[in-house]
Order: sequence, then structure tokens, then C-alpha cells
Amino acid sequence: MKDPVRIVITGAAGQIAYLLMHPLCNGDIFGKDQTIILHLFNTTRRMTALQGLIMEIVDSNYPLLKNIISTDSEQIAFQDVDFAIFLGSVPRKDATHRKELLNDNVKIFQSQGIALDKFAKKTVKVLVVSNPANTNCYILARCAPSIPRENFTCLTHLDHNRARTQIASRLQVLPDTIKNIIIWGNHSSTVFPDVHFATVSIDNRKISVYEAVQNDNWLRDDFIAAVRKRGGDIIAARKLTSSISVAKAIVDHLKSWWYGTNENEWISMGVISDGSYGVEKGLVFSYPVQIKNGKISIVQNLKLDNWSIEMIDKTHKELIEEKHDALQVKSSEYDQNKKSKI
Repeated sequence: MKDPVRIVITGAAGQIAYLLMHPLCNGDIFGKDQTIILHLFNTTRRMTALQGLIMEIVDSNYPLLKNIISTDSEQIAFQDVDFAIFLGSVPRKDATHRKELLNDNVKIFQSQGIALDKFAKKTVKVLVVSNPANTNCYILARCAPSIPRENFTCLTHLDHNRARTQIASRLQVLPDTIKNIIIWGNHSSTVFPDVHFATVSIDNRKISVYEAVQNDNWLRDDFIAAVRKRGGDIIAARKLTSSISVAKAIVDHLKSWWYGTNENEWISMGVISDGSYGVEKGLVFSYPVQIKNGKISIVQNLKLDNWSIEMIDKTHKELIEEKHDALQVKSSEYDQNKKSKI
């Protein structure tokens, strides 16, 4: 057995964390020879519910699980962790606007970013799931300057999976026959699911998704709308946010980071922009990425048509606006804290 990796999960008393426990503890993500130590973090008022989760985990007798640490202390939660999965935030509800979510969550990620910077390993790998995920990740990274920029990611594999589902349903094929979809930009209503470079295997023959679908209008309209609205449709139906599909997307994201991507294939991740494709440096933007030996690389030199560039520009502009809004909230919080100390 390998030495344990320490994994912190914030919002650990929530439904997504509950669904994530089995694949984490059963070796479905990091392998059947990789032991783990869980750091489960939640607010004080949710600690009783967290104890119920721990009872279930313990009763499951997972041989790879070496220890569980439950806490409402940021220091204990982030101490020496190798992976940090951020699920905790003010949750989205039906009719909740993203700007409201942003205002509520900036101070959470500011505080947790400072703690991450101070207590986690400098090699910690970060995955932000809670929305608005891109900008929450941006604030987190900004408050943790000693951790390498390439170690910060946010979840857009959920959009990636949703896009594959729509194409698979349209073509009546299995989702895993579809490769190299791209999710560009913000995990929001401006997200751009792009199939210009995607392929599908039909009858042992690999062809482009555009060739297989043979309906450019559907790919530019209904397909994109379906991916963008999927989260809202689930909330409208369940009166709760997505859970099973989010947990599965987290598993997919982490497995790709741990094992790498297949040759000539890519996945979608929100990563800190290096300026690729004209995106402002420092923004957390979803790109097509390839991963080897734990290193994430943005796929370069894809030739984009004018329509795709316009779609990317729209989601890019939204992220710049979100960044400015978040920094205003952060500055306001700083000013209020400063006044309270005078």
C-alpha cells in the first residue's frame, strides 16, 4: 500500500460530499493501492450531520481509509493536505442570481484561501466545485499566492459530461464513444460547449460530430441551450441542485488529474489562464487540457472560426465582470475589517 494522501473536503455534510465518499474511499479515484486520510470540514452548526456521515463511512469498513478528521477549524482542515475539494458555499436556489451567489461566497473563499496558503502543502491540488466556481477559484488562488497557479482548477467536467450526453442522445450512441468536446469559459449561462473538434465512433469508424449530426442549426442553438440550462432544469424539477452528476464529474476530473489523459485526447477544466486564445491572464477559464504526470497543459493552436471566437469572447467578458465584482466585494470586506479594528 502507498503512503496516504490527505484530502480535505469543505461542505462535507452536504449531499455531493455524501455521494463522493464511496468512490473516494473505495479506491475508484486514486487506485486500489492508495490509502487516504479524510479531512472533513463544515460549519459548526452542521457538525452533528457530519458525525452521521462519519458513522456511515466507518460502518462501510473501507480498507484504504486510514483516518477521518472532522472539524470546523480551517487550520485543522487544511493542515498538510494533498488535495482540496471545495464544495462548501452559500448554495444556489431556484431564482438565485449569480451576482448574489458571488457576494455571499467571496468572503468564504477569501478566508479559506488564506488558510489554504498557510497550512496546506505547497503541492496541494485544488478543485473548486461550488458556484460561481470560476470566480470562487479566482478569489481562492488570489488569497493563496504561495501555491503554484497550475494547481488551481474548477469543475467544468460537469458541462463536458452534459455536452456528451446531448450528442450521444442525438446520435443514439454511448457517451464514451464521443471524444474531444471542449467546454470554453465560465460555468454559467454563457458557457460555450464546442464540438468543432469532437469525434464519435459509429460502426467502428471515427467521424466528426458535425458530420454525424448533420444539423448545424441544432449544434449552434438547441444543443448549446440544453447544456447551459441543464443545471437550472434540474433545480426546477428537484427543487435541489445537481448532486449525482456533480459527484461523477468530480470523480472524472480527479481521475484525469491523477492518471493523465489518453494520447490525442483532452478533457475540459477550469484553469488559471496563461493568456491562451486571448483570455486575460489570471482568470479562471475553462479550456481543453491534456494531463501528463500530474501536469495540466492547455491544448494549443486550435483553429477557431469567427463564430467560435465570438462565443468565447462573450463568456470571457462575463468572467472579467465577475472578477471586478468579486474584487469590489473583497475590497469592501477588507475596509470593513480595517474599520472594526480602529
